[in-house]
Amino acid sequence: MFETLKTLPVWDQAKAIRLLILDVDGVLTDGKLFFDEQGIEYKAFHARDGHGIKLLQQTGVNVAVISGRKSQSVAIRMQNLGISWVYQGYEQKLSAFNEIIEKLQLTPAEVAAVGDDLLDLPMLSRAGLAVAVADAHPIVRQHAHWTTTQLGGMGAVREVCDLLLQAQGSFDKIVADYLSC
Repeated sequence: MFETLKTLPVWDQAKAIRLLILDVDGVLTDGKLFFDEQGIEYKAFHARDGHGIKLLQQTGVNVAVISGRKSQSVAIRMQNLGISWVYQGYEQKLSAFNEIIEKLQLTPAEVAAVGDDLLDLPMLSRAGLAVAVADAHPIVRQHAHWTTTQLGGMGAVREVCDLLLQAQGSFDKIVADYLSC
């Protein structure tokens, strides 16, 4: 089913990843912002993206979120997913990127970053594996090592998680575990 992933030019880069950094709006969500009459913000997250994140974390890959905006719904969702590296309100995302890799004692080559807009370019340009979601800004897609086939908020993060799990040899065991239940 995933044989075509092995032919991707980013396959070897994906093997080395120990940290996945995600943008929120446009990556974990479809980028739409919903506010009620009181100004409370609502976001929709894709369940398969969340499950992919959990599977990736179970294999020892860390996951972090860096967002230019602040949102309580993001804090709640990331807590539900067990993501402790949550940086909100960082328009200069590279400072958060550098702080995380320093704390985890990683090199940029061990980091995959997923983005969709110009704010993400500094961290994408530093990451060992830069990924753009399918509906990312054209300049972001141009500077990415790989572009997903799925749209932001519509399974793109799961696609990245599956690539990492496949490249690192964990995916088949995960599937076998589910089939043996």
